Amino acid sequence: MPTLNWIGKEAVVKHHREVPFRLLEPVADLSCGPADSGNLIVQGDNLHALKALLPRYAGQVKCIYIDPPYNTGNEGWVYNDNVNSPEIRKWLGEVVGKEGETLDRHDRWLCMMYPRLVLLRQFLREDGAIFVSIDDNEVATLRLLMDEVFGKRNFIETIIWEKNYAPKASSRHFSESHDYIVVYAMNSDRWTRNLIPRSEKQNKMYKNPDNDPRGPWRPNNLAARNFYSKGTYSITCPSGRVISGPPKGSYWRISEEKFKELDADGRIWWGIDGNNIPAPKIFLSEVTQGVVPMSIWYYKDVGHTQEAKKELLELVDFASSDDVFITPKPTRLIQRILQIATDKGSLVLDSFAGSGTTAHAVLKQNAEDGGKRRFILVEMDPGIAQNVTAERVRRVAQGYTNAKGQAVAGLGGGFQFCRLSAEPLFDADGQIRRDVTFAQLAEFVWFAETGTGFTGMADSPLLGVHEGRAIYLLYNGILKDKSVAGGNVLTGAVFDALPPFAGPKVIYAAACRLGNARLAREGIIFKQTPYALEM
Repeated sequence: MPTLNWIGKEAVVKHHREVPFRLLEPVADLSCGPADSGNLIVQGDNLHALKALLPRYAGQVKCIYIDPPYNTGNEGWVYNDNVNSPEIRKWLGEVVGKEGETLDRHDRWLCMMYPRLVLLRQFLREDGAIFVSIDDNEVATLRLLMDEVFGKRNFIETIIWEKNYAPKASSRHFSESHDYIVVYAMNSDRWTRNLIPRSEKQNKMYKNPDNDPRGPWRPNNLAARNFYSKGTYSITCPSGRVISGPPKGSYWRISEEKFKELDADGRIWWGIDGNNIPAPKIFLSEVTQGVVPMSIWYYKDVGHTQEAKKELLELVDFASSDDVFITPKPTRLIQRILQIATDKGSLVLDSFAGSGTTAHAVLKQNAEDGGKRRFILVEMDPGIAQNVTAERVRRVAQGYTNAKGQAVAGLGGGFQFCRLSAEPLFDADGQIRRDVTFAQLAEFVWFAETGTGFTGMADSPLLGVHEGRAIYLLYNGILKDKSVAGGNVLTGAVFDALPPFAGPKVIYAAACRLGNARLAREGIIFKQTPYALEM
């Protein structure tokens, strides 16, 4: 299979492992609504933020949507789109080295994207999928990159989104009217798409001119061109008119026996005068309540860029219209993704959050279908995260007054705003920082041991049971100082005080005073902190 190579690849292919684990630090003043809403907005470099979120959310996300830099080469936007920002240049200098100074913008883009996609993959459930917005600048390299990270067999579709509704006279060659959304599943055998809700326009096709008690219906053609051996009989209309057979070159779709059965049940429409070519009724109440999604999404169905700008300007105060994001996505576009790729209780992740459209779409979709979807957003720029991303979501959740002075009701919900800790989980000597709580370390221990996100309560040394083995953590006085070093050392007395489990046990602690014979008898695998946590 062809592989993608670029300058700097060797330096970044394992870089995600070198990124230190940091802690999420809630900022109450920038949060909105109840702290337990399950929604997060994280301000910080998304590479570090994703690493910090993994111990809590690995393997739990149903749908990832990202709108990364398109790498167009333009500068001067609110969200720099040529990956030449000071943050990216600094990162490349540290990771790739001197070679990074001479990379062209495509190499830089690939260096930036690769470790982030590797981390994002770890968040997906087995039945999850990732949707990536992109344009022609990098769609070809993105496909190859996604093949490498997610596997070629897990490619689902490249969606074409009609983003503009009118041609641009200033275009040099063609007026570009579309972007792409590239879709990959975590496991294509496990991922299933939902149907798109039926539109009012589609439902209006169904009428009820004869007041059928089964409700609205639409007529279907009785004739078809496909050969059918039983489809050549004559039909007598209620008016007495005889139809000798189907139109030349076609056949009735159903047998005479089936036709008479449908007619007896009032499922054949003969026209007001009973003289038309009969048409079987298709009742709205009996059709599938949804539509199979197609690979071309028109702006009339999912919105366009101008609609997205208008949405954003109504929700967030900008100094001038030039300050608005140049390519925001309309809420309806992200809602379409949610309708296809989530259920009502799904967790949704967006690590290039920008203006916060994904969170807006989650709250809106929940309000429309009664769902309880949750979102995690990551935005690197402090000003954007606080003044655009969080502010937009706050107004959408709580309500706001639009440009016309009209009150717009809130959609409900809230979020916890977090920043990344300045210092990593481990200090320069490789020791766990003294201010790390039991609950914080429990997430990392669970992730190190299971590779999945921790969903327990972190109020007991027994963190939980995974694949038949119990996982314990002794740290920070969880046993209320009943034993050596605040219960951080595994002794006989400490073991006897632990919640029992009749099976294999993995115990993380600062030290162990039990002999090998006792460990073997009790089915214990001991792992010393912090050394066993170098993930």
